[in-house]
Amino acid sequence: MATHSALATAPVALTAEQFQGLAAVPPEVEWFANLTNPNTRRAYRSDVRGFMGFLGIAAPEELRKVGRSHVLAWRKTIAHQAPATVRRKIAAVSSLFEYLCDRNAVMHNPVAGVQRPKEGANQGKTPAISDRQARALLAAPLTATLVGKRDRAILAVFLFHGPRRAEVAALLVGYLADRRGIAHLEFRGKGGKIRFLPAHPVAVAAINEYLVAAGHGADKNGAMFRPLRNRTSAAGTSGALTADSLWRIVMRYADQVGIDVAGFGPHSLRATAGTNALEHGADLAAVSEWLGHASISTTRLYDKRVVKVENSPTYRVSY
Repeated sequence: MATHSALATAPVALTAEQFQGLAAVPPEVEWFANLTNPNTRRAYRSDVRGFMGFLGIAAPEELRKVGRSHVLAWRKTIAHQAPATVRRKIAAVSSLFEYLCDRNAVMHNPVAGVQRPKEGANQGKTPAISDRQARALLAAPLTATLVGKRDRAILAVFLFHGPRRAEVAALLVGYLADRRGIAHLEFRGKGGKIRFLPAHPVAVAAINEYLVAAGHGADKNGAMFRPLRNRTSAAGTSGALTADSLWRIVMRYADQVGIDVAGFGPHSLRATAGTNALEHGADLAAVSEWLGHASISTTRLYDKRVVKVENSPTYRVSY
């Protein structure tokens, strides 16, 4: 009986026909359905497609042929990228193979044990720009036009509040609202966490000017920032600028004002906001909460303040 039980529970690899039946499942449907964060789904989908493209995999059943040597060869081609990006790409492919193992579509995970960059290896890599560059960026959009009004409002939201791209893309018109008489912006962060941040007067003025010109200020459940060719929005889901669109907008104005900083991107505006707030006396813990960081150690990366000698703990020691 014991032998029969062991045989009954031993994993059996799918036949070629059964695997083919799952052809559309792993990379596109069920595996992604288990990823609840839309940003993770988008990134993982791109990562897996890149991996399959590198190996020349066209059909899902070809994943059965992937071995550790293939993964190591692929890892070499992405090693020049930011450590966090490399970790994510390896995690995406590993997650896919774990899923396939669970479905008995493959018998082992070739990614298991493949070395990944250590956590924190990329700490402090996102560059912040100077106050002068930030002012130039804010002044770049031509506010005589609707697109200029919109883009200045977008840049103001980034520079005065330090949100992530996806958080700006997810803003609804109604997310700018008064709380106890003070204008606040509502940001939906990672893991569904919500932050209500006092809205900077410059950003409030820019947003209101844009909404009046665009004509959708009364659409509280609609997207705040929209492409000019499609300014309709249903419950904030359609008609909204995407995170990729926001990237292009930021980079266009950065190029226009001559910001040539290695590694610059929209996340640099988040680093700039955090750094600027700290340099002007904001509390580190408050900035960490303001940015929606899971750990205050991440916020410390933005603390570029020079420690004054007279404030050294050395002079606080007393015996």
